[in-house]
Amino acid sequence: MHNLDQIIQAATSAFAATDDHAALEQVKAAYLGKSGQITGLLKGLAQLPTDERKTAGAAINRAKEAVESALEERREAIRRKTLARKLAAEALDVTLPGRGQARGGLHPVTRTLERIEALFRSIGFEVADGPEIESDFQNFTALNTPEDHPARSMHDTFYLLDERGEVAPGVLLRTHTSPIQVRYMQAHVARHAGQARMPEIRVIAPGRVYRVDSDATHSPMFHQVEGLWIGENVSFADLKGVIADFLRRFFENDDLRVRFRPSFFPFTEPSAEIDVAFMSGPLEGRWLEIAGCGMVHPNVLRHVAIDPENYIGFAFGMGPDRLTMLRYGVNDLRLFYDGDLRFLRQFI
Repeated sequence: MHNLDQIIQAATSAFAATDDHAALEQVKAAYLGKSGQITGLLKGLAQLPTDERKTAGAAINRAKEAVESALEERREAIRRKTLARKLAAEALDVTLPGRGQARGGLHPVTRTLERIEALFRSIGFEVADGPEIESDFQNFTALNTPEDHPARSMHDTFYLLDERGEVAPGVLLRTHTSPIQVRYMQAHVARHAGQARMPEIRVIAPGRVYRVDSDATHSPMFHQVEGLWIGENVSFADLKGVIADFLRRFFENDDLRVRFRPSFFPFTEPSAEIDVAFMSGPLEGRWLEIAGCGMVHPNVLRHVAIDPENYIGFAFGMGPDRLTMLRYGVNDLRLFYDGDLRFLRQFI
């Protein structure tokens, strides 16, 4: 028994002298390992007389429990000491100002789209949306675009593949947002079927569009905003007034000069290109093409069951990406889609 007390004291002192878990485990082996002192005493019980074996075994087990208890206490002490050192090394000075979170912001093209929508809503236009995967009818046929038109070529349009990996006939990524107008007119006609007079249609259609094109001023994916006003007495003069007012308000420039040049589009007749000339700044005196427009072609109205003898209207289409470049002085369209935060942070 006296020897057991010495072993307990020696083990407790040895545990207390260690400062890390690895050293503690080595000391433990000297007492509780396969060749440790306590383990050796337990193995020696078989050599004692039967009447002494029970008493000695109980004493050795009590000593083993005492050593194990001292071992656990030292383990906990080392854990607390290690944690205290770690906390001291990672101390937080609460008197310093917080780092805060970086500010985010809207993409410049998104800013432009929201501005366009707000300006047109202010004069009574609704904002419509539609699918980006379209049918040939909605994207071309309903818009009076003949089958031999270059826009239908796979060199200009992204056609989709079917489950066999072949080009799916008549399924494509929309090349403009005009199909939204087609869908809106069809729904409008169905909603007011049977009425003597159809209410006016005033709507803009913003969204992403896709074409096989990529350079400093073109991207395979870009944005368009197209507008439509259909009624009984809508004229080209209304078109000119709406567009000129919008552009002057968008660029916040009452001196902005706007001109309309004759052009051709399958879905409008007559058609025109819209140019603007800034009276100041780096673009002073230069005419820049902004959009296309015209009076809606009668065939387009017939495709959506609107009688062109009773209703007339105009349509226009513009590129928000182009407007964003002009508004913020950006000279390469691809910068908007590179995902470079150094560029995008300028607009926060």
